Amino acid sequence: MRIATWNVNSVRLRLDILARLASEHRPDVVCLQEIKARAEDFPFEAIRALYPHIHLRSMKGYNGVAILSRLPLKDPHGRDWCGKEDARHAVAILPGGIELHNFYIPAGGDIPDPKQNPKFAHKLDFIDEATGWFAAGRRNARKMILAGDLNVAPLESDVWSHKQLLKVVSHTPIEVEKLARLQGSAKWVDAVRKVIPPSEKLYSWWSYRAADWAASDRGRRLDHVWVSPELAPAVSQARILREARGWKQPSDHVPVIVDFS
Repeated sequence: MRIATWNVNSVRLRLDILARLASEHRPDVVCLQEIKARAEDFPFEAIRALYPHIHLRSMKGYNGVAILSRLPLKDPHGRDWCGKEDARHAVAILPGGIELHNFYIPAGGDIPDPKQNPKFAHKLDFIDEATGWFAAGRRNARKMILAGDLNVAPLESDVWSHKQLLKVVSHTPIEVEKLARLQGSAKWVDAVRKVIPPSEKLYSWWSYRAADWAASDRGRRLDHVWVSPELAPAVSQARILREARGWKQPSDHVPVIVDFS
């Protein structure tokens, strides 16, 4: 089984490269974030030609998550977090009883101070609430995958400059600490870093602001795939499709792919 996660940054704008991803890399399941389309605007017909099973949680204008699958999906649902109906979480059961969670954690704005910046406060509260939920209700679940744009680059090797980004939202110590607590809430294993050593620089996002993203290479690893301990031995390969950042009309994120034996 091959699973991909990708912040698509508008599914309607990326249909061509979604088709390219499906054709060239053939993931069985794709978790999309930031689809930016209501249900009535979602391109169901075009996507069903690629993936017949679709679980969509959407809203007007922004956010939204979707699970696309060539495999049957059971019990599709999702939770709302922090009292907001902002379509940031989708869940479905894959064959074999694997519980798949697709998350889009809030970006958090520009100021890394929850007192000055409500968006940053929301991000921290979101991570805390998810941590408590997994610890209380899902900690002992045997087969789980958590994939998505978690909007935190936890390791020093997950950012282009650890020192320069310590006060930049996505790599601040408080975000890294809270993400570590979330990871510990169900003993999640970072599937990508299980395959690719933590010492290796690795990014999944490059800003649109860079005149030449590849030359400056100021990236961050914001997109993740975690697995429960029972599934960790099945992780056989992992990669980040850096080249997709250079495809025609790209998202600022690229797909992250994990293979399970």
